[in-house]
Amino acid sequence: MRYVAPALALSLAVALTASVGMSAERQPDPRAAALVVQGKSHLAAGQVQSAIDSFEAALAVDPGYTGVYLDLAEAARREGLQGQAIHYYRMALEREPKNLAAITGEGEALLEKGAVEKARRNLAQLQSLCGSTCAESRQLAAAIQAGPPKQPVLTADAVSPDPVVTQN
Repeated sequence: MRYVAPALALSLAVALTASVGMSAERQPDPRAAALVVQGKSHLAAGQVQSAIDSFEAALAVDPGYTGVYLDLAEAARREGLQGQAIHYYRMALEREPKNLAAITGEGEALLEKGAVEKARRNLAQLQSLCGSTCAESRQLAAAIQAGPPKQPVLTADAVSPDPVVTQN
């Protein structure tokens, strides 16, 4: 019984220290930050593969840098790889579950794949986190309102092979 009070005080001090340590914003490795800047300049110049290479190098230098996953997802979306982009957004959400940019990006990528209901779930999650007036909520709501992009559907009737007759 005489150890209960000191044990309780010690556990409270440890819990308080841990919560303060977790709330501090982690600074990325400067080398990774430089690679991200380089990747963003490649992406702005339309060199998507070079941007992806820079982002992946930044991720190798600093695997805990959440922003790199968002940049990789954006590059994947520009390449038309929405499934891979969704994967990167979810990796970012594993590290920061309330990352509004990741939730928005995932919703837009889902919408581009045609998963409108899942995009609406992301919108509902955004609205519960920041309300319907925050920029991310408005951005995803506008994308859902516009609907998924129209992609031409290729049917088997539209493509007919040229008949070739050969002799054995």
